[in-house]
Amino acid sequence: MLRWAAIGTGFITNTMVAAIEQSPGSRLDVVAGRSTERTETFRAQHGIDRALSIEAAISDPRIDAVYIGTPNHAHHELAVAAARAGKAVLSEKSLTRTMATARELVDSVRLTNAFFVEGLMYLAHPLYETVLDVLSDGRLGELRSVNGRYAANISNVVNAAGGGTLYNIGCYPTSLLHLVVQTMCGPGAFGERSAVAVGARNGDGNVSDTAISIRFDNGVLASLQSTDEYGMSHAFTVTGNNGTLTFDTNPWLPVAGRNQLTWQPFDGVAEVIVVNNDHDAFFHQVQMVERHVTAGHAEAARPSPRLDDSLEIMQLLTDWEAAVPARLRRPQF
Repeated sequence: MLRWAAIGTGFITNTMVAAIEQSPGSRLDVVAGRSTERTETFRAQHGIDRALSIEAAISDPRIDAVYIGTPNHAHHELAVAAARAGKAVLSEKSLTRTMATARELVDSVRLTNAFFVEGLMYLAHPLYETVLDVLSDGRLGELRSVNGRYAANISNVVNAAGGGTLYNIGCYPTSLLHLVVQTMCGPGAFGERSAVAVGARNGDGNVSDTAISIRFDNGVLASLQSTDEYGMSHAFTVTGNNGTLTFDTNPWLPVAGRNQLTWQPFDGVAEVIVVNNDHDAFFHQVQMVERHVTAGHAEAARPSPRLDDSLEIMQLLTDWEAAVPARLRRPQF
């Protein structure tokens, strides 16, 4: 039985509490936060045994695993502290807020040999075993292009210190692009690229609405869009010499129930690929952590992100942010 402490009391922690409670191999013992009042309220709402300070939760010898559900800028410090305390760590995406803190996080975690995984929960869903099979079985031919978009109207509920749409929303299509390119083109292909980006920044200076065009050195093209100012909408298509693979249901929120892809050969009849499952991605993420911790592993296995995968995803996010002009303002519609 994996005994968990959850750090943070935001909306995403509510979802993770439900996932931990569903898994027979896990138990949520502690919730922790910086506000005693909010933490105690959260504890009472969810029937959690104990509400502690963050420091007490991390040092508690009864806790095996720590879930970090704080805003992005706080991930680094908490993840390093939890790993040094010998806890397994599941830390929400994005990895951190800057490349400097991302590298420090990874270097520090590796020294502890504690398990760590970035919470790109969608990759733990069985849907992605099927996706990897399709990407690897040769039907697409050579990879030629990838197009993705994620829009969600969440700017009014996220912490501005978290960095804006790229680190809250854009990390999803970016990480899926990473998986596709790595799977179809090899481990070194994702880092060999050039890119241009456009977009708009909000009053906090964060990127809020943006698009990037990428040319990988092997000739593969990609275009991604991310916004936290409108929507909810999603799109993702992988194109090869022989046809397209399209995600019909939300790629980044696989559900308990029906998840669907369409394989459309350029010369042939479309095939609808359905993956049914009894549980959503958050539940499978908890079980993924259980498996790896039980086996004594220090990091996840693909399709979930390994430490180097998280660094490569973070590098594109920070490059993308830097490429958006600082003075560009969002037009008024």
